[in-house]
This record gives sequence, C-alpha cells and structure tokens, in this order.
Amino acid sequence: MKGQNEIKTLVAGHLLDIGAVFFRPEEPFTWASGIKSPVYCDNRLILTSTESRNDVEQAIAETVKREYPQAEALFGTSTAGIAHAAIAAHVLGLPMGYVRGSSKDHGRNNRIEGRLEKGQKVVVVEDLISTAGSAVQTVEALREAGAEVLGIVSIFTYGMEKGLRRMEEAGVRNVSLSDFNTAAEMALERGLVDKNGYEQLMKFIEENGR
Repeated sequence: MKGQNEIKTLVAGHLLDIGAVFFRPEEPFTWASGIKSPVYCDNRLILTSTESRNDVEQAIAETVKREYPQAEALFGTSTAGIAHAAIAAHVLGLPMGYVRGSSKDHGRNNRIEGRLEKGQKVVVVEDLISTAGSAVQTVEALREAGAEVLGIVSIFTYGMEKGLRRMEEAGVRNVSLSDFNTAAEMALERGLVDKNGYEQLMKFIEENGR
C-alpha cells in the first residue's frame, strides 16, 4: 500500500499528464464564484484515461482503507464524485450510493440514491475541494438520514481557507489524494510554468488558500 506522500506525487503527475489540472497564470480562469484563478481542474478527464483512472481509483481505495478502516459504504457527491465512488467501492468490495444536490421532484423524491442503513459508517467521495460546499451538503444529507459519516476522500484540494473552515465547522475530516502546492511544484519542475508563473500561483494560493 502506498503512503500518502507517494500518492500525492503520483496523482499530481497524472493530473498534469492528462490536463486535468491546467495552469494559466498569464490568463486566469474565472470560476463560477467570480474568483480569478490561474488554475483550472477538471477531474472528469480521469475517467477517459485508463492508466490515470486505474491509479486514482486504487489510490482512493487505499486511502479509505488507511484513513477510514471502519468504512461500510462509499457515497459520491453528485455528479462528479459518483463514478469515482462506484469504481473505488468495487475495488474495496463495499456498497455504494450517491447524494443528489436536491431531492427528485418525482417518484420517491429521493435525495440519497442507494440503500443506506441507520448508523452505517460511510465515507464521502468527492472529486475536487475548493469551497467545500457540495461535500459538506452531502455529509449533512447523509447525517440527516442516520449515517455515521467517517470523513471525506477527495482527489484534489486547493486548500482554500473558506473550504477548510467550512469542513471544520461541519466537524468533518477530508483527506485529499493531491493538492495545489504539489501540482504547482511539479509543473515548475516539468517546465509547464516558468519561475514568474510559479510565483503568481503561490501568490494566488497565499491570498485565497490559507
């Protein structure tokens, strides 16, 4: 089983290789929140790269076993966490479900899809943590339904102060496979950004991340 630091480097490398994490300090992206960011992360690309997908899903499974050994089921965030929760749960031989952003307006009006037993120990699988809104909403929905949420496993985190504070207030722990700093340092080593670009990345994370 790989250690957390080994996983962090492995996953960051994959995300850069497939363009899931893309740095553009000279022309920042605009997030839905209005934040001007020099980085864009699209972890859905993992699913279309077999090598990256195999390593990432194995890393999620190993992280669940290491950090939350009591886990009885995985639940993905809707929609980006669903596929990752399903594959990792298959690797672990655990039940899987997911939590909708809101309840269906038809049928049984479910918000939680998949069987959830009262008191069941579950881990939330999220693809990306920025402000942590969807992850915390998922945790709260599961708790309201009677689950014992052990924590979150996410693929990538920006380490933003708002997200860290929101998870702390919710009393939930997150373990990310990789993070902004690791990917930025690797991008500099690979020549994907120059020294000036790297400094801009660090300025962004200092202003928004800690």
